[in-house]
Amino acid sequence: MTAITLNLNAVVELTKEEFYQLCQQNSDLRLERNAQGEIIIMPPTGGETGKRNSILLVQLWLWNEQTQLGEVFDSSTGFSLPKGGDRSPDISWVKKSKWEALTPQQKEKFVPLCPDFLIELISPSDNLKNTQDKMQEYLNNGNRLGWLINRQQKQVEIYRPEQVVETLQSPSTLSGEDVLPGFTLNLQRIWKS
Repeated sequence: MTAITLNLNAVVELTKEEFYQLCQQNSDLRLERNAQGEIIIMPPTGGETGKRNSILLVQLWLWNEQTQLGEVFDSSTGFSLPKGGDRSPDISWVKKSKWEALTPQQKEKFVPLCPDFLIELISPSDNLKNTQDKMQEYLNNGNRLGWLINRQQKQVEIYRPEQVVETLQSPSTLSGEDVLPGFTLNLQRIWKS
């Protein structure tokens, strides 16, 4: 099953609050919205992708638990991006000062900012080009470091502001650079069949 994109702009343009309510009323669906206002209905992941997402999430969470530099979020967290769009990265992290600057109400709904760091793990139902476009959308909204992991091709695309996307073939680890100081992601279990 692949994602389905609905363009309802000719009929209705949903505000951020209306889109949030649509998602709440249809909580059995995984919905996102791109900067053009198109609604993307995404299927749930399969077992292999879900397992690998967990491996990635736990590593980031353990690092953050030790450093206390920010907050870690899973794929069910919605972010209302500053330049439009409402997205849910597979794994994301927000710097502590940005999180603490939000009101309690802002923390309860879709988070009104772009994560400082995020990971998208390509699943069999994902379209590579659409996911690459999504990574660019994150950069355009203030993302500081993004990793697009393609386990089928054993490749990682690294997205950084104002830099050409770097592609690595079968890296065993990735560095969090200055965004996640001291964090090293181990990818060896991600590449295993």
